[in-house]
This record gives sequence, C-alpha cells and structure tokens, in this order.
Amino acid sequence: MVEVDGPSMVPTLEHGDWLLVRYGARVRPGDVVVLRHPFQQDLLVVKRAVERREGGWWVLGDNAFAGGDSTVYGVVPPAMVLARVTARLRPRQAAGPGREPVRGVRATLGWAYSAVRPVRSDVSLSRRLRAR
Repeated sequence: MVEVDGPSMVPTLEHGDWLLVRYGARVRPGDVVVLRHPFQQDLLVVKRAVERREGGWWVLGDNAFAGGDSTVYGVVPPAMVLARVTARLRPRQAAGPGREPVRGVRATLGWAYSAVRPVRSDVSLSRRLRAR
C-alpha cells in the first residue's frame, strides 16, 4: 500500500488516496506506476508511464499544472520504476474540518461504491489533459 501525497495525478488520484501496488510487475504504456524520483532517490512518486523510449519510460502526471514529471527530468530508467498501481482506496470523508466521518447506511453505501476502484491504463487521458 502507498499513500498519495499531492495533486499531480488529479483527477485519477487525489491527495490522501491509498494505492494497492504490485512491486516488480510488468509495466505497459498507460499504467500508473510508483517510481524513484530521478533527482531525489529517497522520494517515491506516482506517475503514468506514457511510453517506452530509449533509456526508459516517459512518465507524466495526469494534472498538467502540477509538474514534476518527465517534462522536467526526462526519461526514467526502468530500474527506477518500482511498482504498478492496481487499485485505489479513497478514504471516507469527514463532514467538515476536525469532525468525525459521515455515518449512516446511505453515506456508507455511497462511500463503498466509489471508494475502491481499479486504476486503469488510459494514455488518452494524459494526452487529453496535456493538450489543454
């Protein structure tokens, strides 16, 4: 499990989401991956592997305004791509700042329906967001 910190993958992933990852899994174009940041190797980042290029993977965030992807640091060597994201768990939202999570059958069912989702490969989403 990996926790998302920051807005670089919005709208696919949000700050605070938990990701189920598979370390060492084969990566294909469009997969969301966990990788070591090329300039800060102790920092892990979540990006979308857009295409395989000479020397590694070209990775982009789904949020074009957040930055911090291959447009900044170039191709990421395959050894730095650690895992493929398979699913996300969105935590229950609180009713307001400092409050308990919303309770009740309807609220719980609504949360359960939207909380756990597979993370699909969608290269077109990244390209569409970049084109704006």
